[in-house]
Amino acid sequence: MPQPMLSPADSTAPHVVVGLNDGRAMPQLGLGVWQSPREATAQAVRVALEAGYRSIDTAAIYRNEAEAGVGVRASGLDRAEVFVTTKLWNDDQGYDPALRALDASLKRLGTDYVDLYLIHWPAPGQDRYVDTWKALVRLREEGRARSIGVSNFAVPHLERIIGETGQAPAVNQVELHPRFQQTELRAAHQRLGVATESWSPLGQGALLADPVVARIAAKHGKTPAQAIIRWHLDLGLIVIPKSVTPSRIAQNFDVFDFRLDAQDLADMAGLDDPDGRMGPNPMLFG
Repeated sequence: MPQPMLSPADSTAPHVVVGLNDGRAMPQLGLGVWQSPREATAQAVRVALEAGYRSIDTAAIYRNEAEAGVGVRASGLDRAEVFVTTKLWNDDQGYDPALRALDASLKRLGTDYVDLYLIHWPAPGQDRYVDTWKALVRLREEGRARSIGVSNFAVPHLERIIGETGQAPAVNQVELHPRFQQTELRAAHQRLGVATESWSPLGQGALLADPVVARIAAKHGKTPAQAIIRWHLDLGLIVIPKSVTPSRIAQNFDVFDFRLDAQDLADMAGLDDPDGRMGPNPMLFG
């Protein structure tokens, strides 16, 4: 299983990275820009990078790749210092369409490579995700996508692409939060050597008023959002909370001076709900 690699050697260091199965690594905490308005995205990315983030997650369907690229350049950081993820949308499934899709994303981002390229959904109704995955393998070989992975893939989808290509995704980015903890999928990731990345890590804000979360946050002198982000980190998950508010962007990164204890983790585990999914079901969507 990919394990968090701490850099420097401090479990609460702000630049913890997770080792991937391709020998590369990515920051464990990044900024997501799903639902970030285009006019606010560039500033949010710049503010995040100035606050210490080094990972930005966007997607073609978010319609803000260009603005995310502007924010990266406005930060003044060298491109190699920022881990950029984007995703291929369902309309571009298939071998040749996938190759063209990355070309378009790179043009919008204003870069000649991405650090991680994901298939956004398996879209099983189209039955093209295996060919799409073969295209991503080629893109990795060409260096235009340094690492490749998937998003919202269930175990059958993972096993199929691995079985047909011999190539395991570096990452599977899935809905994951204390109300929907994906324990079976995480166990499969461990078996297959795939890193788990959480989208909607705060449960779209619904968990911030939960009394269990509030109690844990108060115990550590932190906000509910900080307690939940720390939960993801302590489980070894990659996490990409979204915000366009500068103070909240900074607050979401201020989670490296504490850890949850065993009782906290047990209490959080009790929040899991088999019906806690908020987004689409990957077995049906697309």
